[in-house]
Amino acid sequence: MSNRYYAVCGILDIGGKILFVRHTYGSAKDRILIPGGYVKEGEIPTAAVKREFYEETGVIADAESVFSVQFRKEQWIIVFKLKYISGEPVSDGYENSEVLLLTPEEAVKRNDITNMSRAILNAYINDPCNTLAKGHYNSISLKGEDFEIFGV
Repeated sequence: MSNRYYAVCGILDIGGKILFVRHTYGSAKDRILIPGGYVKEGEIPTAAVKREFYEETGVIADAESVFSVQFRKEQWIIVFKLKYISGEPVSDGYENSEVLLLTPEEAVKRNDITNMSRAILNAYINDPCNTLAKGHYNSISLKGEDFEIFGV
């Protein structure tokens, strides 16, 4: 089950260009944005962003750091910086009608980019390495569980 309260999206650089999709519904209809979506019940955010990228673009990518977090009263969104693993970017033909690869500088100048994606990309242009790197630890009390932790 998905929810609208917890969402993820990601910055994926493929050969110096960032992956975008053209959205087909809602307030972002016909606009470009960085791919993402809702976190399913029982799913951790890094798994959700990997799943969303694959479902929407056919690309396999792993979260390597947290770039930013957006908070609103009714929702939070984690923006990951992703590492490209494999796959050729293609539209899913459902949630998006097009996949684009643009430099961050090209993207922020476009009239059809969402305001959130523009803000994220402007910050990325200013300092692409300003992230919280991904780490892991094992719980003492919860034997056998590996936890992801960012910035530590």
